[in-house]
Amino acid sequence: MAKDAITGARTRFGNQRSHALNSSRRSWKPNLQKVTVKINGGAPKKVYLTARTLKAGLKNGSIERV
Repeated sequence: MAKDAITGARTRFGNQRSHALNSSRRSWKPNLQKVTVKINGGAPKKVYLTARTLKAGLKNGSIERV
């Protein structure tokens, strides 16, 4: 199973609750993207990042796309 290289985000599991409080298992998957980036000025590397991590990293300058 893939995970975010920086934050470690993975699929999360829990219960889906109906109005009558019946429960069934469900999952929440992160929006993982495979991108080539330089992290903190290092060598270019192909990693999985969530869209949220990628957006934040590009904005604050810690991630540079290649």
